[in-house]
Amino acid sequence: MLTAAGLLCLRPLLSMLGAGGQMLEDCITYGKIILPAVTAYILQYEFQCLFATAEKPKLGLYITIAAGLTNALLDALFIIVFRWGLQGAAAATAIGQCVGGILPLLYFARPNTSLLRLTKAKFDGTALLKVCANGSSELMNNISASIVSMLYNIQLLKYAGEDGVAAYGVLMYVNMIFLAAFIGFSVGVSPVIGYHSGAGSYEELKGLLKKSFIITTVFAVLMFAAAQLLAGPLSRMFVGYDQELLTMTLRGFFVFSFSFLFAGFAIFGSAFFTALGDGLTSALISFLRTLVFQISAVLLLPLIWGLDGIWISIVAAEAAAVIVALLFLLGKRRKYHY
Repeated sequence: MLTAAGLLCLRPLLSMLGAGGQMLEDCITYGKIILPAVTAYILQYEFQCLFATAEKPKLGLYITIAAGLTNALLDALFIIVFRWGLQGAAAATAIGQCVGGILPLLYFARPNTSLLRLTKAKFDGTALLKVCANGSSELMNNISASIVSMLYNIQLLKYAGEDGVAAYGVLMYVNMIFLAAFIGFSVGVSPVIGYHSGAGSYEELKGLLKKSFIITTVFAVLMFAAAQLLAGPLSRMFVGYDQELLTMTLRGFFVFSFSFLFAGFAIFGSAFFTALGDGLTSALISFLRTLVFQISAVLLLPLIWGLDGIWISIVAAEAAAVIVALLFLLGKRRKYHY
């Protein structure tokens, strides 16, 4: 259904987002190739959670690596060897997503050594509604990220032109890689949190929360340091061809890197409440972090600091989200006995 809707609405949606001329036609070409792989892309996300629950996190990691390597190798083959250009890049991504989505489907569809297997099940609307409500934070997180990304691009076009959008693209690539560590940890530890909460092992839950905070703090400091050290090499790798754009990217990198000191705590806080079955609190943290705080900051702070205000807004939004997550953790500690 999502694939069909995407293919049907591709041109009007892209036009609405500001694409025109050759860029519009390139986006449509890319979209027509990548959208048929949406089902596999969704399955890849779903099965990563199931691998953790089935006590097979390493197998989930191997499949993720296989999907990524498939994408990278086919990029080289299709773009460099076959010279298929944009179509080759889209096809490589689509095939990589199919590897990540279909291999786990085959694994869970037959007898295996894990705790889970796909079988015929009765329809349970109550369970489905509960799952959807509990996962509402992740839904909100992804929708908000897309809306906020569009808004950032609009603001950057206003304050810095196309160079600003290019610099933002570099930062987002690094951001995805760094935040993946926080998200991966949160997804991996969630079944353990849910297990101890359900079993009434509250001392274990307290210890798990404390250890999670220590791990998140260590990762936050290491990522901040890494971002500062790698700002130059990474920026030159992407935009070294233009000195003015490089200078802008380095400045953005310096300010943006402070967000890594806060982001992990808000991500974990949201995942923690999801694991406890408190989807409303989890959704509220995600909603405030990814939508309310970021939109407010990116609209207001550039009025004070110009282009720097756009980079600062990311840091300010993450810091505000941490405060909210901590307030919820303190306020609900008696209810969940942690």
